[in-house]
Amino acid sequence: MSATLYQPVHTVYGGAHLFRYDVAGKLGRLALQAFDAHRALLPGTDTVHQRVRARLEWIPVQDYRIDFEDGYGYRAAEEEDAHAAAAAQQVSEGMLAGTLPPFLGIRPKSFHAATRQRSIQTLRIFFKTLPEPPEHFTVTLPKAAAPEEVESLCRTLHELGVTCPIELMIETPEALRNLNTLIDVAGGRCRGAHFGPYDFTSSCGIPSASQGLRHPLCTHARNEMLIKLAGTGVWLSDGPTAVLPVGDAVAQAWQTQWEDIQHAHSCGFYQGWDLHPAQITLRYAAVFSFFLDALPSAVRRIKNFQEQEAQATRAGSSFDDEATARGLRIFFDRAVSCGAIIRDELTAMGVH
Repeated sequence: MSATLYQPVHTVYGGAHLFRYDVAGKLGRLALQAFDAHRALLPGTDTVHQRVRARLEWIPVQDYRIDFEDGYGYRAAEEEDAHAAAAAQQVSEGMLAGTLPPFLGIRPKSFHAATRQRSIQTLRIFFKTLPEPPEHFTVTLPKAAAPEEVESLCRTLHELGVTCPIELMIETPEALRNLNTLIDVAGGRCRGAHFGPYDFTSSCGIPSASQGLRHPLCTHARNEMLIKLAGTGVWLSDGPTAVLPVGDAVAQAWQTQWEDIQHAHSCGFYQGWDLHPAQITLRYAAVFSFFLDALPSAVRRIKNFQEQEAQATRAGSSFDDEATARGLRIFFDRAVSCGAIIRDELTAMGVH
């Protein structure tokens, strides 16, 4: 098993004006409330539910983005300046209190001409107030399209003395076409590429009523991202389910999100966005179920391969060779890192 930095299963977005140093704990408590109130509607086995509850009590939020874009809107310059400084101060307090999620970051506005200076000003104030951000902090660039936008962001961070990685949001066909160039001009600084499904489908002329994470265009775009970035080490993330689990819509919203996550995992996207505490609850149930449902078959195949001394072999109707074994080991790594299974459980099953 590898000991590399694990990829979080989600990123939670929240408006910068609402960010507080203890936001992860508050979201966790709300996610637990949703779990307790609607457990009968939550898909998955009792084992899955037990592990979901344990995760929500331990580290409910793996990654959080302080949002100055869609989740924040457009405000007076003085107001955004104040929120940038206040958010940085809250991060500093969270570092002292030990309440921050394992991964954290900021999403300024885009580096398009109309909002670039505003975005730079927000970053300048934020990092002036917080000159040494926490470990695994990142800056997410929304609506990335042209290489010079990525270059400008990297140059700005360099001038500010900020060494943290960046993420790029791929939200248009232009960005998808330029993807490898966008990564290249980041000069090794890009840690992740996040797919923006609703902007992407809108830019292709798909009406809002037909948009969704399982639209064929979204599947095509994710496939393109996967192929172009395979082997680069850049983490891929899906977007959010737009139907929120509130009021009478909990069952429908959870079912939609469940199907979205299962589909994304089958397409090689193991991270996604959450916009509501109850989506975090379903996120873990869907992720854990994906790995636990496939675990017996995966264990049987890897053990059979190991027993045959790494020769190509057949387990039932499945033919396995070294390439398949590599894929199975990646599966086990992800299952452990996300919390679906415990490493000791794999050892007890004879997987090494």
